[in-house]
Amino acid sequence: MSKRVLYPGTFDPLTLGHIDLIKRAARMFDETIIAVAANPQKEPMFNLTERVSMIEQCIADIPSTRVIGFSGLLIDVLEEQGSRVVLRGLRAVSDFEFEFQLASMNRRLNENTETIFLTPSEKYTFVSASIVKEIARLNGDVAQFLHPHVNQCLIEKLKQNGITQV
Repeated sequence: MSKRVLYPGTFDPLTLGHIDLIKRAARMFDETIIAVAANPQKEPMFNLTERVSMIEQCIADIPSTRVIGFSGLLIDVLEEQGSRVVLRGLRAVSDFEFEFQLASMNRRLNENTETIFLTPSEKYTFVSASIVKEIARLNGDVAQFLHPHVNQCLIEKLKQNGITQV
């Protein structure tokens, strides 16, 4: 039986911390599916198509990975993709309570659902997409936290929104 893991998230934008977890999951599972959530409640900077495309380009060299977009319940996507394992990242203890609630709810909705937690490499423990966007909006350099392709997309998006990077 093939072991697939789904790594869900908004990925707005994909950070090097996300890529770190994807690479590590690819070593642990036969297939890693990055499931990009539409999640309009978060008012993402990049639309779903843009996020999926950026991630596809950034993970092209990571074996046995693919990217899908989704809306709706994660447990439905798990079933559609033939998986029962969810990967979630924990940067700090503060992430744990929320992630634990999500894992418990997913397991309640489908008792076959399992969630595994990985912590990113120490150099990425403080990196979050929200913080990266805020720094970029305030004209800060975020290149050290992003894949070069994502950084260029972010610069272009900010220009479209009237924010010019120095």
